[in-house]
Amino acid sequence: MKKIIFLLFPIIFGCSNSDDNDIPKFNPKSGNAINCRAFVQYAIDEYRKGAFTADDTFSSLERNCGSNGYSWKNLREK
Repeated sequence: MKKIIFLLFPIIFGCSNSDDNDIPKFNPKSGNAINCRAFVQYAIDEYRKGAFTADDTFSSLERNCGSNGYSWKNLREK
């Protein structure tokens, strides 16, 4: 029984990593969005204001939060 518990510890702690997108994060100096959650909300707000077209908004979302987007934590840290 003790062996099973010790084997489950790495699995439990490995699965409990925090999500980088759990709250919107902004750069304190520039005010720019750092993670995708903040960037998506910014893009939606600007689209609703009429600052950008739908094509521009979707292009920026793909560039920053798409599968190879810059706003993902693993790509920012490289």
